Amino acid sequence: MDKMDMSHNHQMDHSKNDHDHQMNMDMSDNDMMMHGGQMMHMGNLKQKFWVSLVLALPILFLAPAMGVKLPFQFSFPGSQWVVLIFATILFIYGGQPFLKGAYSELKAKQPEMMTLISLGISTAYLYSLYAFVQNELLHSQEQVMDFFWELATLILIMLLGHWIEMNSMMQASSSVNDLAKLLPDQVHVKSGDQVKDRPLNQVDKDEHVLVKAGESVPLDGVVLSGTSDVNESLVTGESRSVTRKQGDKVIGGSINGAGTLTIKVTNAVNSGFLANVNKLVKSSQQDKSKLQNLADRVSGWLFYAALIFGIIALIVWTSISGIADGLQRMVTVLVIACPHALGLAIPLVNAKSMSLGAKNGLLIRNRNVIDISSKVNYLLMDKTGTLTEGKFTVRKYEPIDKQLDKQELLTLIASIEQNSTHPIAQSILQFAKAKQVKLQDVTESNNLNGKGVSGTLNGKKYQLFSEHAAREQVTTLPQVDTSNDTVSYLIQGDQVLGYISVGDQIKSTAKKLIMRIKQFNIIPVMLTGDNQKAAKGIASELGITQVYAELLPEDKADIVAKLQAKGNHVMMVGDGINDAPSLAKADIGVAIGAGTDVAVDSADVVLVNSEPTDIISFLNLAQKTHAKTIQNLWWGAGYNILAIPLAAGILAPLGIILDPAVGAILMSLSTVIVALNAETLKL
Repeated sequence: MDKMDMSHNHQMDHSKNDHDHQMNMDMSDNDMMMHGGQMMHMGNLKQKFWVSLVLALPILFLAPAMGVKLPFQFSFPGSQWVVLIFATILFIYGGQPFLKGAYSELKAKQPEMMTLISLGISTAYLYSLYAFVQNELLHSQEQVMDFFWELATLILIMLLGHWIEMNSMMQASSSVNDLAKLLPDQVHVKSGDQVKDRPLNQVDKDEHVLVKAGESVPLDGVVLSGTSDVNESLVTGESRSVTRKQGDKVIGGSINGAGTLTIKVTNAVNSGFLANVNKLVKSSQQDKSKLQNLADRVSGWLFYAALIFGIIALIVWTSISGIADGLQRMVTVLVIACPHALGLAIPLVNAKSMSLGAKNGLLIRNRNVIDISSKVNYLLMDKTGTLTEGKFTVRKYEPIDKQLDKQELLTLIASIEQNSTHPIAQSILQFAKAKQVKLQDVTESNNLNGKGVSGTLNGKKYQLFSEHAAREQVTTLPQVDTSNDTVSYLIQGDQVLGYISVGDQIKSTAKKLIMRIKQFNIIPVMLTGDNQKAAKGIASELGITQVYAELLPEDKADIVAKLQAKGNHVMMVGDGINDAPSLAKADIGVAIGAGTDVAVDSADVVLVNSEPTDIISFLNLAQKTHAKTIQNLWWGAGYNILAIPLAAGILAPLGIILDPAVGAILMSLSTVIVALNAETLKL
């Protein structure tokens, strides 16, 4: 049998979850800041910006800008004390996120963006404090220019930039957040003949709920009564409505049609598909890709470059024009070199990419796969459930032992299979039920990984093995004509009693997948635990030339390893259950269907709709994301590379001088550019 250890539920266990309409992803009240690919707690940035703006207003009106009094500014006796007090509060309150971030970076010995911002605002504040002492307390004859105005504008612009960043992140994640809104607030819970409304999060597993026409299905369940067409497109992306009747599964978040359904809840609100979605979203935002690591390294280089240029500028300009001009140049270098745009460049692209993926049934768990995808040259695909429907039908069963008739053979086979959840076992049991076969009690029932099942009936031990396993068990195995079907043999001791063949149907989109994969110059390979004949028949029909059949789960992982050892980059596609070893081993592991723990833990990408052609969508998305990331890296880093020497005053002889405020404005503009560029990503 193909894939004897595979779960019977080959479809998504689309459990809807985590209501209260939040999924712990509402960042508006507890914002998080994306910093070099890491999420860092920032408090409420919106509130922090507006409070900082209020604190900055007295400074903007009372403190001169670069020593020049602007038309709207004024002063009065003691106004400098007002400036000092508000600047100190602003430095501590508004600068706190940057100072904390710098501490974390320096503690980790990885100075990056926060360290640069902190250097800028700390230099501006401390030098301004020095200027205040000289001017107001010591009454120095030569007035020392302060940087209170620059300090205020720098903190405001940086806070505003991070606020914009968070808005972009939340907008990019909105398509995933919207999944939570598919679930209703109130549920019609049935208890006997009574129906009472109850909050969604108070409904437990196994309770009965009523879903009226046009309402959202509140939770995953099984239909107890009623028939209706259900639209699952908002959950699975599948555009076709599906008919659901007694015994059928329904997915929480899907929309009920004209009928009324009574369902038994199989998953409470805090378990299932949306919980996995939420976990995938969080992990994908936090995972660093190789390009993100490059961005961090570039930020580190910029820190040292800014420090060196800043010190040189301080020394040179101090020797030419005095300490005030020297510090002014140094502050400008530190402001302009701040890798804000660089730190924002990749997270925004990743967030947009994740959003597009979610809308198209792609959950990207590991961001490294975006960078690796362009190198993939082998696509390994498990047959059942990936290339075929995984919906088996009994085609033929015949006794080989002349003392056994067909009915007895079917009774023995079905009885042994009755404890198995394998899809082939389920198809045999359904067939036997239709034939009104009475199952016998089975003891010592075992599921033998990759081989089949065994059990004891009436004191006799039987085995139902795949062709490959059966060939190892008996000396001679009768050859049977079963076309491309999967054949299992009933064995007692070393004697073959009979066989049963089960057929699977090739997915309608499988041929299109193989054709498109070849256009990407990727070699398709089919892996299966099925027999050689059935495997080659299906592979030939699909246009696949490389086939590995009669495999155990560990054999698949070995094939992946051997291809990688030769320098190949391998993408493995499977059901995420018995293919876990090979999914984890491959450069990119893709699980067909979502909802199982193994799929979440082993796969890098989950195809929510269980459609093989979504692999093409993933490859297209990965390539476009990669290209957009490179563009943003150039916008972020390239801008800084040009700006740092300019900020140091290298063009001063030509009359071109950058002050800190202008530097901060230009830096924020580069941030806006990478944000807008990220938003142009399309699939």
